[in-house]
Formats: sequence, C-alpha cells, structure tokens
Amino acid sequence: MRLHDVNEGIVKFKKKKRIGRGPGSGHGKTSGRGHKGAKSRSGYSRNPLFQGGTTPLFMRIPKRGFNNRFALVIGEVNLSDLERCFEAGEEVTPESLKAKSLAKHRYDELKILGNGNLSKKLTVSAHRFSKSAKEAIEKAGGTVVVMPGRTPVADKNKSKPS
Repeated sequence: MRLHDVNEGIVKFKKKKRIGRGPGSGHGKTSGRGHKGAKSRSGYSRNPLFQGGTTPLFMRIPKRGFNNRFALVIGEVNLSDLERCFEAGEEVTPESLKAKSLAKHRYDELKILGNGNLSKKLTVSAHRFSKSAKEAIEKAGGTVVVMPGRTPVADKNKSKPS
C-alpha cells in the first residue's frame, strides 16, 4: 500500500444512476430491468409472503393456542426481592420498585408473589397479591395496600347489568 493510494476511489457524493438514456450509458433500453415479466413493469410490488405459487411456509406449519390481545400484562415481584432490597419500615410502591430495578418492564398491574421469606415490617402497595404473599407480609408485621386495578379494554365494551 502506498500513501497516495489511501483515498483513491473514495467520493464524497455518489453519482445518481441515470437510467434509460440510450445504449451508450450502459443502463439504456430495458433500464436494468431485464426482459418482460411482472418485475419489469412499472407499479410492480411483490407480496413478501409469496413463494412462487407453492403453499407458503406460514400456511404449512400448525397453529396452536390463542393470544388475547386485550389481556392485562402483569408485573411480578417476589417476597425474596423485597427482603433483599428494602429496609424494615420502608414503603414499597410501584415507583420505589422501579427505582430499585425490580419492576422495570412495562406492565398494567403489579402482583406480589410469595416466593421467598420476609422478615421485615413493610407497607406494600400493589394491584394484586398471592395468598401466600399476603399472609407472609402480615405475619412479618407489615401492611398490605391493594391499589385499584386497570380494567381490560374488552371489559369496557361489555354491557353493564341493570
């Protein structure tokens, strides 16, 4: 390599490809589109799932289950996490959990689960509690505060009983 070769061939702005300007340009006649067929026509757009007339892969594989798009996303925190990250007498809220990186993902409702032991007196605020978590918090001398939950979109559309 020579020093005067380093920047050779590097251009600041790439020239636009001029198509359909005669045979001398190298991009004349068919303008780089080849011959005939749908791909050579203007306005052509291919279905990305089309596989040449054979049954597409997404149709061949079996479908299982159901995914409810209106279901609430539940954030989960275990008692062992509360024991590890909070001091006795502290208040546990969704904001304080987010600050301590225990519930950092997006969720609609927060649920406290009973996995682990709790020996500290805490005031825990959440939308849901498992039975074992509620018992463990109260057994340790803490209090459980149930926050009002969000109703799923599907429930709003149902008619109210009169």
